[in-house]
Amino acid sequence: MYSRRVKIFVILSVCLILICLFRLGQMQLVDDSKYREKITELKRQRGHSQQLKTLRGKILDREGRILACDEPQFQLHINYRLSCYMDSRVRRAKILMAAARSNSESAVDDMQKEIEAKTALLEQIIEKCTYFGLERAEVENKIAKINNGIWNLRTYLAWKRHYPNSEDFEQAEPSANTRFKLTAQENIADMYKDYRLLELETDDDVFAAQLEFLDIEGLSILPKAKRVYPYGSVGAQTIGWVGPATQEKDKKLFEGDELLSYLKDEVCGREDGIEYVCESVLRGKRGEVVYDIDQELVFETESELGKDVTVTLDVELQEKVENYLAMREFAGNCKNPAAVVIEVATGDILALVSMPVFDLNEVRKDYVKFLGDSNEPLRNRALNKQYPPGSVIKPVILVAGLESGKVSSGEIISCPAGPAGKGWPNCWLYNRNRIGHDDLWYEQGGNTARNAIRGSCNVYFSRLADRIEPSVLQQWLFNFGYGQKYKLCPDAVANSRHKRNLRQAAGQVSSSGKTGSISAGERRFFGIGQGNLRVTVLQVANAMAVLARNGLYKPPRLLKEEGSESEFNSVALDISPETMRVVRDGMRAVVNETGGTAYNEFAHAGFDGQGVKVYGKTGSTQAPENAWFGGFAEDARDHSIAIA
Repeated sequence: MYSRRVKIFVILSVCLILICLFRLGQMQLVDDSKYREKITELKRQRGHSQQLKTLRGKILDREGRILACDEPQFQLHINYRLSCYMDSRVRRAKILMAAARSNSESAVDDMQKEIEAKTALLEQIIEKCTYFGLERAEVENKIAKINNGIWNLRTYLAWKRHYPNSEDFEQAEPSANTRFKLTAQENIADMYKDYRLLELETDDDVFAAQLEFLDIEGLSILPKAKRVYPYGSVGAQTIGWVGPATQEKDKKLFEGDELLSYLKDEVCGREDGIEYVCESVLRGKRGEVVYDIDQELVFETESELGKDVTVTLDVELQEKVENYLAMREFAGNCKNPAAVVIEVATGDILALVSMPVFDLNEVRKDYVKFLGDSNEPLRNRALNKQYPPGSVIKPVILVAGLESGKVSSGEIISCPAGPAGKGWPNCWLYNRNRIGHDDLWYEQGGNTARNAIRGSCNVYFSRLADRIEPSVLQQWLFNFGYGQKYKLCPDAVANSRHKRNLRQAAGQVSSSGKTGSISAGERRFFGIGQGNLRVTVLQVANAMAVLARNGLYKPPRLLKEEGSESEFNSVALDISPETMRVVRDGMRAVVNETGGTAYNEFAHAGFDGQGVKVYGKTGSTQAPENAWFGGFAEDARDHSIAIA
């Protein structure tokens, strides 16, 4: 009987051992990878990530000169693992955790000593920060803001993790001690980050900070990218500027992309300007380093630097034009002028000037002042303000008349020394001198097409415009680029899910509104660039470039892009050589012959001696009162620019 029981016990024991061995083998051979994956995932979830900074791309002019770039500005940062010792809640949590880990009083005493040492160190740091111009209370408030922000986030996560369906943490967990313990157990990525404590404005500040803080664990001197504009106010409205990425349209631009979407201290291009239009190109992509709970690297994504953008502007030419117009403004010759210079061969905008300008390095501080300035320094007048063109429109009116057969180059449209008649504009020559262009050109062939351009005869062009069918006149204005906005930034450069362009006024080539025709009674006023006709400075410069190309239309271009000068952007307007000869002859006479409306200004300029031919057209309007000059210049090597 005894022997039988022993045998049964031995058999059961062996079976139990075999089962245990089998399960152990299964765990080792079969489930090992599964459990390792679970452990790794748990460690990763309880770990943290650090997002890496990137640099914004540069804006360059056509010669590669830097118009905007990121430069390092050094800051003193404090890590939360040091700053948290100023938080009484964290100090209490550390003592509780020390007591929980060990029953001995020595562990609690050691933690108390650590807290006292760290608190004393923080007091020294706060005192040293006052050497750099900060008040003690300001530094204390910065540290408190860091600590409160992270503690509040930990509290929120503890609530949502343990009571995901509750609407209130206190109602879900009435015990304050329990809520405190749950919060203290939250280990989040923000607890491992560095936070800005002090701006180091000068090289001396950086050097002093290195001496005072460099060996203190938990403090670091880190570079932060600061947007710098080396040319200050030059091209201000066109280049644009950066500001905090706080607006709703900023948040939507990279919505859903964790490494592209803006953090709270990041900047983006502010509307309007290249900084804004090319945001998706200029902005870099943050990198990321992810650690598990053991501080082991899980994975790393490298930062992508922002790409550079090259504009067609020549910053030195831009600066010269701005300085010249500023002097004319100061002398009282003009107010709030604008100017555009275009390279005829390519359509590249070489200068895009709007006065007054402002310093891009200071605009964030002075924005409210500029916003309320009646001179509108933030507006790009060359693009985004429309004016009656006055007589600078007359070359296009002449093209329309000659090409539609409503006038011949030799036909005389009489301009006598008298009023033009009811409902017709008088000639400016009669208003000023009580003579007509019939008298002026009596021995020079009469008031023909080229002489009418030369002397800017209102009677000639009002009568001519009245002959042209409204739709024909409107189409010719549109063919020359009036009544439309330009796509200055090609998709490949300004590509984003939200297409962006510089703000532009389209102008108006109808009697009322954006669409519609030209009324019969208003054609005569369109002929002299008045009535409801409205244009921008860029449109006038571009129309002059079309004339300089003998009727080849090209859209103006502000951003350089490889291959974007291709001929498919060009449209031949099929203007006859004879028409172009007459128009150009008249514009050449404007600046080179007596009786030309710009002759006195150009008579002693000496362009002919330098092998430069100038073609131009003056213009003026009343109510509003404006003065214009538009034209183009060609040198002996067939290089040409158009201006307005």
